Amino acid sequence: MKRILIPLFAFCCTTMQATEAPLWLRYPAISPDGKTIAFSYKGDIYTVPSTGGKAIQLTTHPKQDTHPIWSPDGQKIAFASDREGSFDVYLIDKTGGTPLRLTTHTVGEYPETFLDSTHILFSAALMPDVNDSQFPSTQFPQIYEVSTQGGRPKLYSSLAMQSLSISPQGKRLLYQDQKGYEDPWRKHHRSSITKDIWLCNLEEERTYKKLSDFEGEDRNPVWAADGVSYYYLSEQDGSFNVYRRNLSEGKPIQLTHHKMHPVRSLTAASNGMLCYTYNGEIYTLKEGYQPSKVNIQIVSDQIENATVHKLLTSGATNIAVSPNGKELAFIVHGDVYATSIEYETTRQITNTPQQERDLSFSPDGRSLVYSAERNGVWGIYLSSLVRPQDKLFTYAPELKEEPLVVSPQATSFQPMFSPDGQEVAFLENRTTLRVINLTTKKIRTVLDGKYNYSYSDGDQAYQWSPDSHWFLTSYIGKGGWQSPDIALVKADGSGELTDLTESGYTDSNPKWVLDGKAMIWSSDRAGYRSHGSHGSEADVYIMFFDGEAYDQFNLSKEELALIEDEEKDSDKESKEEMTEKKDITPLTFDLTQHKDRVKRLTIHSSRLGDAFLTPKGDKLYYCA
Repeated sequence: MKRILIPLFAFCCTTMQATEAPLWLRYPAISPDGKTIAFSYKGDIYTVPSTGGKAIQLTTHPKQDTHPIWSPDGQKIAFASDREGSFDVYLIDKTGGTPLRLTTHTVGEYPETFLDSTHILFSAALMPDVNDSQFPSTQFPQIYEVSTQGGRPKLYSSLAMQSLSISPQGKRLLYQDQKGYEDPWRKHHRSSITKDIWLCNLEEERTYKKLSDFEGEDRNPVWAADGVSYYYLSEQDGSFNVYRRNLSEGKPIQLTHHKMHPVRSLTAASNGMLCYTYNGEIYTLKEGYQPSKVNIQIVSDQIENATVHKLLTSGATNIAVSPNGKELAFIVHGDVYATSIEYETTRQITNTPQQERDLSFSPDGRSLVYSAERNGVWGIYLSSLVRPQDKLFTYAPELKEEPLVVSPQATSFQPMFSPDGQEVAFLENRTTLRVINLTTKKIRTVLDGKYNYSYSDGDQAYQWSPDSHWFLTSYIGKGGWQSPDIALVKADGSGELTDLTESGYTDSNPKWVLDGKAMIWSSDRAGYRSHGSHGSEADVYIMFFDGEAYDQFNLSKEELALIEDEEKDSDKESKEEMTEKKDITPLTFDLTQHKDRVKRLTIHSSRLGDAFLTPKGDKLYYCA
């Protein structure tokens, strides 16, 4: 296995100057007296005056410390840390010191609120109560109680509660419910499982009452100082903002009017001061006044060296082999590298804090095209050799990068050079297949995005034909968006299209084989099928666009050997003359009976990975 020495820069550990405003301060918690804010930053717990200033670092462990909450008297801070392997609840003095570990289970445990001065409520997905009506799942964690001195926790509530807030009198509890799975950071969510605010009366027999009625997200309730009203976050106006609501009247009053980004992590002090994050920064809010951003300065030493040298043996993605077979381009840690096939010399092509992916060499090997996220927009970029005498990226002293397709209105990625090197195909907004001509810079649409459905980046497959005039691509056909077909599409943008498979099942990963006379692809039409279940098993199939090639493919090994011997005897061209032929004959397709020229190549259905058919067509390699 080839080992590559690559310098990795520890950007996350650089020193913050006092004049710089740190971003992505998380999970702020304002103290009961409203004078101090605890928060998490780069995996450590800090405190800062609520009026702003220099932050004090309370924890320095290299593992992650997060989710701070204050004790009722404001003298202690509980937080979660994975310093022992999994997240546990710890307790530390407000001025710092060695934290006391309170929980020890191997599942993640996160503090929610102080039940009183000597007990903490925390969430963990351990074991639901036998009487619980919810489906047992880690999606529905329980609430447990533990002493501030440690000891054995006990179950407080098997009901899935989140963002707990105890009333000033300690007799009532506000929380948000958890009805089902959804990404907690998702915005503009409307469904039957959006979160609501609930009130729980903590009498001998607890009673529950739903307080919110908005069809979208209502979450993160905190008690107001009067004990009869509460603050919470809602997307009622389109984006998460702070609202106030009285328990009796129930009519919400909007307190903040942020538009671009959501408000997160709302907490409240006993004097009515509110604290939350917006766009990575911390704000305070007093009802009747405008929100005020807390100016925070963080000055800390580096825990690690600025440059860390590692000998990598794994982690490379998106590889591409050069046409001459002498070097390999790949992506590791989001940057593009080139390395010699024979030697260990490696060259870094890009060095950006953003991500690059999707590599493709030009046919002459002098250019690399890839997608990159620059300034918040995914675009297509081209790196090329500058000096004519340079042949390989690995050893070239000078490279030039230029943007090829960058649009603030659309994401562009998954580029691929045409075999003739004159054009680059790419996906726009994940489903639209487009082509840019490298000479004229004109862009045309080959397949409209309405003919495909994407559920994650990189799930769409397409491939140029050997003559650069056609594409094989996924296509919404007979089976609908859940079971796409394979289509043959003209590359000139005319819209000429033929649905090749029309199976009603999932057809994917098409590839040209046998010099464009056939294609292979995977399909679950004969295997374990996804009929309302999860996943399927597929096979590799071959379809012929040429009747003569189909007949030859069906010959026995003996018959094929005789024909190859005859061809060798009748071949009058020398090897030198053959190598001088550069013109590629345009492909022609006989599609009158193409569905009858289909053969299943794999002998058993399986969870398929990629597949490769040798140029001669006599061996199939595949991952299963």
